[in-house]
Amino acid sequence: MSLDEMCDLVNRHARPDMTTAIDGVRACRFNPRSAPTVGMSGTGLAVVAQGGKRLALGERLYEYRPGQYVVTSVDLPVTGHVIDTGQPTLGFGMTLHPADIAQLLLEAGPGDLPAPAPAAPVGIAVGDAPADMLDAVVRLLRLLDRPADRKILAPLIKREILWYLLRGEQGSAIRQLGLADSGLAHISRAVRQIREHYAESFRVEDLARTAGMSVSAFHRNFHAVTGMSPIQFHKRIRLQEARLLLADRPSDVTGVGHTVGYASSSQFTREYRRLFGMPPSQDAARLRGTPGLSGAALP
Repeated sequence: MSLDEMCDLVNRHARPDMTTAIDGVRACRFNPRSAPTVGMSGTGLAVVAQGGKRLALGERLYEYRPGQYVVTSVDLPVTGHVIDTGQPTLGFGMTLHPADIAQLLLEAGPGDLPAPAPAAPVGIAVGDAPADMLDAVVRLLRLLDRPADRKILAPLIKREILWYLLRGEQGSAIRQLGLADSGLAHISRAVRQIREHYAESFRVEDLARTAGMSVSAFHRNFHAVTGMSPIQFHKRIRLQEARLLLADRPSDVTGVGHTVGYASSSQFTREYRRLFGMPPSQDAARLRGTPGLSGAALP
């Protein structure tokens, strides 16, 4: 069966950094009691072969188990939790590039793809992987043992996996990732602007204008994609960046707060504690020994 072979391939090729010899492809193994992983999701596909994971995005929780996949269409601040099934969680990951999806949309003939569903853009979607997709994932992982075939065949199989995604139950969400003028693309640009300038304040009206939306439509679409308001998202990015900085500067709580944009040390401490469950001074003392703090949250 595809999942059995996928488990074997992932087990043999999983490394601590999760990378493989195929660009953009990850083989991941998590222990049953792995600590939660805080990080950015990236834009990608993850398929679980064994065990299971949960992704927390704001107040939303997404769960995926063997034979299921999760797609992240925007680089979002998420927390990954391994489901303790008594055995390691094994998964496949693949980076998604909007240009590759756009190319497939251009090449598709009339009627080749299901009609897009009229729905709000989403940042994370979970679905059941069809047998054809699982078969393609296994064939891609097999190339890790066949270096002479990788250069030619890996790009072809990646396109095949993307095609099955576009034709699957989450095809509408994947399609928006490849459309430059989609609502998802506009929100993605706003997300990127907040992330790149997280230490600075901003006006929601300016972001909405950049996205070509009214303020109310921007709020509605931003929440649909990220599960948060723009202000909540901005705060989450600041605090996650602060936590990463504290891993290297555990004795500089005040300086880290200023670096990520907090003028008030008391406000920084209060909001940090609300998100992470303890004040930064206490959290900083244990951050260096925390495995997976800044690792990828997927698969």
